[in-house]
Amino acid sequence: MMGGGALQVQETKTSYLATAGAPEWNFANVWETIAAEVPDRIALIHGDQRVSWRDFSRNADAIAAVLLDAGLAPQDKVALYLHNSPAYLESVFAALKASLVPVNTNYRYTGDELVQLWTNADATAVIFHGAFVAQAEAVRARCPAVKAWLFVDDGEAPCPSWAVAYRGAAAGSAGQAVAARARSGDDQVFIYTGGTTGLPRGVMWRQHDLFLASNTTGDPEIADLDHVRKRLVGTVSPVGLPAAPLMHGTGYVFAATILNRGGTVVTLPGTSFDVTVLLDAIDREAVTDLCIVGDAFCRPIVDALDSQPGKWDIKRLRVVSSSGMAWSASVKARLLVHAPDALLIDFLNASEASGMGRALTSSKRTAGGSRFQLGKNACVIDAAGQQLEPGSTEAGRVAVRGHIPLGYYKDPAKTAATFPVIEGIRYAVPGDLATIDADGSITLLGRGSTSINTGGEKVFPEEVEDAIKSYVGVADTLVVGVPHVRFGQMVAAAVEWEYGADRNEHALLDHLRARLAGHKVPRAVIPVDSLGRGPNGKADHPGVRARIIAWLEARETEKPE
Repeated sequence: MMGGGALQVQETKTSYLATAGAPEWNFANVWETIAAEVPDRIALIHGDQRVSWRDFSRNADAIAAVLLDAGLAPQDKVALYLHNSPAYLESVFAALKASLVPVNTNYRYTGDELVQLWTNADATAVIFHGAFVAQAEAVRARCPAVKAWLFVDDGEAPCPSWAVAYRGAAAGSAGQAVAARARSGDDQVFIYTGGTTGLPRGVMWRQHDLFLASNTTGDPEIADLDHVRKRLVGTVSPVGLPAAPLMHGTGYVFAATILNRGGTVVTLPGTSFDVTVLLDAIDREAVTDLCIVGDAFCRPIVDALDSQPGKWDIKRLRVVSSSGMAWSASVKARLLVHAPDALLIDFLNASEASGMGRALTSSKRTAGGSRFQLGKNACVIDAAGQQLEPGSTEAGRVAVRGHIPLGYYKDPAKTAATFPVIEGIRYAVPGDLATIDADGSITLLGRGSTSINTGGEKVFPEEVEDAIKSYVGVADTLVVGVPHVRFGQMVAAAVEWEYGADRNEHALLDHLRARLAGHKVPRAVIPVDSLGRGPNGKADHPGVRARIIAWLEARETEKPE
């Protein structure tokens, strides 16, 4: 049993190598080793574009040189304001080569959200697609710390005078990028997440810890590039497709694991999910590894496969992984009809923690949608920090130790709460609630916060409520998540209008779209006479949620046949 009492926090390296000073893993070192060993192998596919491992490394060297020439210092931050494309992963590689920190950016963010993220991250360079020229231009003056703006041509706009053309830089001659100091396992990667505050937070990962936390190749604890070279010989390289955008941790880390194996990452053209394009790519490129986000992606996939039998061959899929939202057992079963040899892995992961648990499903092995096997370094703890025994009926929080993040960038209070030290061991406790069964498996109950998970996107209600209340005529509002067949949850708002106000729902939604990313805008707005707040000002969240669900169901039954 873990002892109770106050939880402590220590700001220390999270690695737990047995040998002090032993070599540690660095993604750039691994990818450069692979590029040298299999230079003609394809690293990146995007539509009809194909980038070899040789060109992947060479392009990254050239972009790294541009960043260094702009005056970026070791561990300066590089924001990636990009759609899926070869430039995304080349830019990641470039930052890692130059001992810089890549920072994912949600391209759905509006101006204020971008400024908040890049200011919080201390971004000193931004690499952006042409589609975002106007938005970048609008916020540029508010981001004075940014020394370099790199423009990636996507046919949407010409390169502005204040930016460097990415493709021209990548085509330039360059030797191997040399950072101002040697790379190490201490070099960081930031994964920004919406979290549970409505403001994005940067989760700080040491490269060594992220490499081993996401290890799918059996690489040892001590970095060994000869081991990397040997495992490239006589093996069939994976072809991996992240269906989720690379701007999200799920797709981003998955792509890195495919590259770590010397494989090929396939990304999809277009800026929105198109199931036909996805299935065409799986079939055409003989994809072996697919990464999705639960039912939001898998349900349209199986609907398309069922409605057009024989159109796509996905039988070469060997692994389909998901993380970030519910993946129901019935949808998994439907997928296995079309990919009978695939192993379906439902990960219980977060930007703050990997290895909390997983559920395996195959044609020979079924698993429930909310039951997971605990990871080898995971446990369930109660409010006092004590480990719950198998068979306990008490709900607790899933915790994992070992290779975990350093914490949240510039947020020591939240770091203290999420990464406590219990009896001298540091844990990541992102907030997933679960009970632990007698056989050691866990039943996931959900998040302990009020954040809404819609299609893998986190939305914090208070941010949406603040935006709604800024509209003239709104007296009060409450935002909740309600069930959605595809996205798991959708954002819904109960709005209490002022007496005599113009209750124009369409105008309200236009107001919100100008202030919030699209996934945060409510899909349903229900007018109410009163939210029924108590004397203490607190609203009845379960009651309001039930009222919204009943309203939606009534509206559905009123539709003409």
